[in-house]
Amino acid sequence: MISEKESFQQKNYIQKSLLYRLSQFVGFLLGARFFVAALLTFALYVSTFFLFNQEESFRKFVFDFKVHGIIFCTVLSILAGGIINQFYDLEKDHLVKPFRTRIQRFIKQKYFLYFYLILTVISLGVASFISHRVLIFFIVYQFFMWFYSHKLSRILVINNLTFVSLTLYPFFGMMVYYETFSIKIFLMAIFLFLVLLCVDIVKDMLTKSVDKTFGYITIPNFFNVKKTNTIVISLFIITMAVSMKIVTRTDISGSMYNYFVAG
Repeated sequence: MISEKESFQQKNYIQKSLLYRLSQFVGFLLGARFFVAALLTFALYVSTFFLFNQEESFRKFVFDFKVHGIIFCTVLSILAGGIINQFYDLEKDHLVKPFRTRIQRFIKQKYFLYFYLILTVISLGVASFISHRVLIFFIVYQFFMWFYSHKLSRILVINNLTFVSLTLYPFFGMMVYYETFSIKIFLMAIFLFLVLLCVDIVKDMLTKSVDKTFGYITIPNFFNVKKTNTIVISLFIITMAVSMKIVTRTDISGSMYNYFVAG
């Protein structure tokens, strides 16, 4: 028979094992930027149906498996991009995001790379079943996500422009798929690009000293704080001008109208 002490040790081991597995799972989600991917997925579905899809009914949209396939490939690509980015930024994240890095330590880096390869292969595999054009689209997307982490993230201005462009790239893909080209879409794209660019520069201001330590040449490191603030304010003014252009030159209404008036 199992003694009371052995039974307690066994239960304690199971509890620790479950906690360890849970920590590994959370570490993977954080490393793959799962929550960012989930937010972008929601934004893609909303923008695709309400902005790009101007002819299909909701029923047709729900059963348009090509759209779901493209968004599925996008999610896998974003997860793979998050993994490869954390792989390159591991030392920097030790200082900038210590809690997340500590959780991610429950998974060895080699397993992150395995997940990266699996997600990449599945994404490209599904894309190849949709069409050759979609496959090329995602090959380009995944290449630049890797190249951004490998090289472009350390180059002045290019790092900010590439990051924002990669964030908007899936939306551009849906616009091309539906062939929805208009002044309204163009102005909204500029507005969103400028907002994300401002956010990215402000983020670089918060990690200025760490970026400098690890050789990331960002706008706050290259210029002084005063000049960086001037750049951000100038971008905000341009963003407001674009917002007013959208309000006065397009046919938006309702909550979207109020959003751009406030913006």
